[in-house]
Amino acid sequence: MSRTTTMEGESKKKTRETAGAKTTQPALPWKVRLQVLALEVACDLSQRRDGTVNRFLFSLTDRQTRASLRPDARGVRSADIAVDPSRNLWARVYSPAASDADQALQEAAPLPVIVYFHGGGFVFLSPASKPLDAMSRHFCRELGAVLVSVNYRLAPEHRYPAAYDDCVDVLRFLDTNGLPGDNGVRVDLSRCFLAGDSAGGNIVHHVAQRFTSSASPPTNNPVRLAGIILLQPYFGGEERTESELRLEGAVPVVNLRRSDWSWRAFLPVGANRNHPAAHVTGEAGPEPELGEAFPPAMVVVGGLDPLQDWQRRYAAMLRRKRKSVRVVEFPDAMHTFYMFSELPDAGKLVEDVKSFMQTNMSDH
Repeated sequence: MSRTTTMEGESKKKTRETAGAKTTQPALPWKVRLQVLALEVACDLSQRRDGTVNRFLFSLTDRQTRASLRPDARGVRSADIAVDPSRNLWARVYSPAASDADQALQEAAPLPVIVYFHGGGFVFLSPASKPLDAMSRHFCRELGAVLVSVNYRLAPEHRYPAAYDDCVDVLRFLDTNGLPGDNGVRVDLSRCFLAGDSAGGNIVHHVAQRFTSSASPPTNNPVRLAGIILLQPYFGGEERTESELRLEGAVPVVNLRRSDWSWRAFLPVGANRNHPAAHVTGEAGPEPELGEAFPPAMVVVGGLDPLQDWQRRYAAMLRRKRKSVRVVEFPDAMHTFYMFSELPDAGKLVEDVKSFMQTNMSDH
C-alpha cells in the first residue's frame, strides 16, 4: 500500500522504522522475476571492466519497438520526432486516440504533456526499448496525457552533462516548435510535467533546475512546468547510507557494484560520487540553487530500494528550500517496480501520479 508523506518529521520516522525492519525479498510473480533476472544479466555482461559498454551484446536482449500512428489495443498511438539528428536526439510522442465519445471533451480541454526521461543508469535503454515503450503507453492512457519520451545520449560515450543538455534542449524545442499536429489531440504546454525513473529521475531534477533558472526563456513561452515526478530517482554520494548497506545483495536490480559502475561511466573522468550531478542533498557540498519557479515535486520511494535514503534526503532538501514536495512510499517495492503493470503497486502509483497532476494543474 502506498502512503503519501507531507511532513519532514514523518519522513524521518519512516526512515527509522525501515532501518529497524527485517529485509525481505519482494513478492514477485515468476514472469516478473525472469524479466528482472534477464535485465540484470544483460547489464552485468555488457559492463566491461575498463568502463566501456558492449553495445552489441546488450542489443541482443534489448528488443526495440517501432512507433505507429495506428492505435494499439490500449488506444494509444505513437510517432517519433527528430530534435537534432546530428546527435541522434529524438523523442517518441504517445497520445491517446480519441473516440467519438470523448472527441468533444478533448476539443474543449487540451491534454497535459508529460516529458519523460527513462532510466538505465545513464548507460542503457531508449524510448524504443520494449519495456519502456509498454510503460509509456500505459502511462499515456491511464494518466490522460500526451507523453514525450526522450532519447538522450548515453554514457560512457557521452558523459555528464550530455544527458542534461539533451533533455533541456528537448524542452526548448517544444517551446519553439510545439508538438506535431498529427498526434490527433490538442495539448496544453503550459501544463507540462517532467517525469523520469531512476537515472531519469536524476535528470528530471537537473533539467527542472536549469529550465527554471534566471537564464531560462521568458515566462510567456509556451512550456511552463506544472510539476516534476521523480520515480525512485538515482542520487548518491561517497557515503554509504544505511539502506544501501542493509539491502546490499538482498534485493534485485540495484547493488553497490552496479551503482558505482554507472556513476564512473557517467560522471567526468576523475570525479567522485560527491559531484553535484550525483550528490544534491547538501551533506558533502553546497545544496543546489533552485529558482523561484522550480515546480512542485512528487518523489516516489520504495522500501526495498537501496537508494531510498538518498531519495528521502532529496525531498528534505526541497523542503529546506521551501519547495512543495510530496513523498509517496511503497514499503514493499523494489527498484523499477513501476515497469511491471501486473504488480499491484504499479497500479497504485498511477493513481498517485494522477492525483498529483490534477492538484498541480488546478493550482496552475
